[in-house]
Amino acid sequence: MKVLGIESSCDETGVAVYDTALPGAAGLRAHAVYSQIALHAEYGGVVPELASRDHVRKLLPLIRQTLAEADLTTRDLDGVAYTAGPGLVGALLVGAGVARSLAWALDLPAVGVHHMEGHLLAPLMEDDPPQAPFVALLVSGGHSQLVAVDAIGRYRLLGDTLDDAAGEAFDKSAKLMGLPYPGGPQLAALAQTGTPGRFKFPRPMTDRPGLDFSFSGLKTQVLLAWRDSDQSDSTRADIARSFEDAVVDTLAIKCERALDATGSKVLVVAGGVGANTRLREKLRAMAAKRGGRVCFPRPELCTDNGAMIAFAGALRLEAGERAGPSVFVTPRWDMATLPAVETGVTHG
Repeated sequence: MKVLGIESSCDETGVAVYDTALPGAAGLRAHAVYSQIALHAEYGGVVPELASRDHVRKLLPLIRQTLAEADLTTRDLDGVAYTAGPGLVGALLVGAGVARSLAWALDLPAVGVHHMEGHLLAPLMEDDPPQAPFVALLVSGGHSQLVAVDAIGRYRLLGDTLDDAAGEAFDKSAKLMGLPYPGGPQLAALAQTGTPGRFKFPRPMTDRPGLDFSFSGLKTQVLLAWRDSDQSDSTRADIARSFEDAVVDTLAIKCERALDATGSKVLVVAGGVGANTRLREKLRAMAAKRGGRVCFPRPELCTDNGAMIAFAGALRLEAGERAGPSVFVTPRWDMATLPAVETGVTHG
């Protein structure tokens, strides 16, 4: 089954074709992402109306480009998948409208995909994919969640952020220190040159039981450290390193607790912060010490992309799931409400 995937939940337009007949990573026939970073940079954050308009401009050319790179035409497709939520309602409607129109015109089945399920399943596209049950850490600009994955479509929320997500804390802390938009990647790059341990930041909520997160206090620590410092380039780098170490340590501690609580030895990490080099090193060391395994998607599939939507949609289409004819999106959508995927087919 060849499935066209469309992602338009926020400020990236993603398109991909996933072919379930091909093994492992070869199943991803082609994918492309157009980022709106330059568009939103002057505002210091995503402007929803501008994001929607840019999806309108970029989506059809990106579909044509992706199909050409896959050496396919629309007549070769067997289904269409699109992000139905959560996300910005206007941006979601653009992707959903195009996807449903294509499906109707080509007489193809379509399915709406949960954005975070797309992230969660992205590592399963790689060679030697993990098999459920496992624990997933979903860590991005909008989410910091620990999820028990009993099977595809059967998810139990183990822990969530009580305030800022980890990626959001990265972005806001970077902005406090005057780094350009988008701040998170800038801060992580700067941390590579920082001196570890110069600033002592807490590991929030690790001194008590539970699997929830809270990163808003770390922003305050960054603000105070920066305000009271000489505000030199080296100090900025040292604060960035101490902040990153605090976030990474916190995530690793909570992941180990979640593995203990579920009895699992397999951890899947997905979402934009999952591309962070220091987090990957820390979690790999933790998993190796436990005799377990940690799985990541390739770095370019950590951020929002059409490949994860095409793959998750293909699994649901093969299981017989279909979207109705209406253009419908869900800006707020609890992943625990998703139906289980009743299929014995495993791709990856």
